[in-house]
Amino acid sequence: MKVLIAHYSLLGHTSRLAEAVMQGVKEIEGAEAKLMRVPEILTNEEIKRRGAGDFSKSFENIPICRPDDLAMADAIILGAPTYLGNMCAQMQHFLNSLGKLWRDGVLVGKVGSAFTSSGSQHGGQEVALLSAHTTMLHLGMIVVGLPYTFQGQLRIDEITGGTPYGATTITGQKGERMPSENELAAARFQGKHVAYIAAKLEK
Repeated sequence: MKVLIAHYSLLGHTSRLAEAVMQGVKEIEGAEAKLMRVPEILTNEEIKRRGAGDFSKSFENIPICRPDDLAMADAIILGAPTYLGNMCAQMQHFLNSLGKLWRDGVLVGKVGSAFTSSGSQHGGQEVALLSAHTTMLHLGMIVVGLPYTFQGQLRIDEITGGTPYGATTITGQKGERMPSENELAAARFQGKHVAYIAAKLEK
């Protein structure tokens, strides 16, 4: 049972969540997790201007995701930063390339899920996740979120991401904050939950 984690990350926050999601997937017996990245659309100059040069080089070592990779997966988990209340343009651009998969019904019945990051606590994370869900529903996928059985969503003793629509992290305006242990636990829980649901559907 193959779970594809396709994501985009500029400063490393979403990648941290993606790695945690992958760890959670691997907790389900028979689940194979594959971590990939969607294609970059920014120029090298723009990446450097945003202060992402060092991380960007390491991100390039992750294989680029193509539409055919989605077709071969049993479950697909998308990760993308939230920009101005929307998923990042890189992920939107990638999803807009899936027209043939939509026309052929290739993704119908596959499990889909999403996670995100944003600069502020109320930076549009839920809207971005719901927009990813909307695309998944158009593609005929079965959308899975992050249920409240993950008790970390109910914490009030610290500032933390986490929504019933998917795992999230808060990065800070300058990207100075990396995911907390609670946020990483949410991502691991989501990965395991998605893989569990996909495995049940295979039976």
